[in-house]
Amino acid sequence: MIDHIAIQVASVAASADFYDRVLAPLGGERTKEFGEFISFGTTGHTLWLVPATEEGPAREVHLAFAADGRAAVDAFHAAAVAAGAESLHAPRLWPEYHASYYGAFVRDPDGNNIEAVCHTP
Repeated sequence: MIDHIAIQVASVAASADFYDRVLAPLGGERTKEFGEFISFGTTGHTLWLVPATEEGPAREVHLAFAADGRAAVDAFHAAAVAAGAESLHAPRLWPEYHASYYGAFVRDPDGNNIEAVCHTP
């Protein structure tokens, strides 16, 4: 349903470095650089990083990225922690969502809640 989303970040370069590292285990990579904007995706330009336009903290965004297996969720979490992200929730099953929901949650450099999730058993 979502074609693309853009999030404002304090430093496009720092955030792009973070997303280079944490999206790689999920098959994501930089797909375009357009002026100061940088996009990521597996196909197309799903996630755009754009410079913040106002002073002060941005409102938290929650982004969940699809993983093709539980090992990819584990690798996402490991890459994020290695990149300096705060771990909000280590990889585990979340049966309160559904029986096969396996996810991990971290904070990106701008305080956003970033998740990798696999829905298959």
